Amino acid sequence: MPGARSTLLYARPGIIVTVDRFTVCRTTYRVADLTHLRTTRGPHDRIAVRAVVITATMLAGVGLLLGFTGGLQRLTAGAYLILGAVFLLPAALALVGDRWRPPPYELWGWYRGTEVLLFSADDERQFGQVTRALLRAREVNRYGGWVDPLASADPWRPSR
Repeated sequence: MPGARSTLLYARPGIIVTVDRFTVCRTTYRVADLTHLRTTRGPHDRIAVRAVVITATMLAGVGLLLGFTGGLQRLTAGAYLILGAVFLLPAALALVGDRWRPPPYELWGWYRGTEVLLFSADDERQFGQVTRALLRAREVNRYGGWVDPLASADPWRPSR
């Protein structure tokens, strides 16, 4: 088919997937040159990670200071409960950070012998649509052409 090579599979601002090209922003890849596609989650938000590390370090320092000065022996039961709740603060920060700024979804692949990050998105739905479109484009390239089964079939009509 002459026009089958330009079949558009996905198009949004900055992202275009056709049967033979995958374009993200200003970078264009030939679909036939993409191999070993894999999806993963990106790194956690740096601010959330830093907040957890700093809070955990400060709480560990306070705990060590109280332990070495003998302050832990003079605390009441209520103070131990408050101290235990405060020590859960890094875990709470980690959970809130992951909910507020979840790690991005990433699509990696090999392009001409080099592993590259092809696409990254915070939106799971958009990421899934782009990934499926790219996989369909790879299938078309692998099997040598695009044939729409509904367009090539004759519709059934009852005989009257």
